Amino acid sequence: MGQDQATIERQRLLAHLTSLTADGNLRWERQSNSAHRYARWKNNLLILGPTNPLDDHKVPRCLFITPFSSPTGVEITSEDVDMRAALLSLVYAVEAATVHQPPRDPFALNEEALSRAE
Repeated sequence: MGQDQATIERQRLLAHLTSLTADGNLRWERQSNSAHRYARWKNNLLILGPTNPLDDHKVPRCLFITPFSSPTGVEITSEDVDMRAALLSLVYAVEAATVHQPPRDPFALNEEALSRAE
């Protein structure tokens, strides 16, 4: 697969994730004590960050996609000129979807986790 095809596929992926986020079909979480947002999608962990103010254009943004079944992953960064616009669209969609969401600890024990353990 050539570089151009890989770039096109990543741009399509980002557009799809942005659409899912804007439609409310991909739920992102704000993690306590973290500068990142995360989501679970198709057996993958998505990590997006950092959460610096959106008008701070000097801070590079990154999306990490890691399959739950593998230690490998993909990193897409706003420092890549071909990916910048698509990634920033996702950043804005995620920020809009999580702006009023309280941060949570994904590792905290709660009633749901305790009931699954029984």
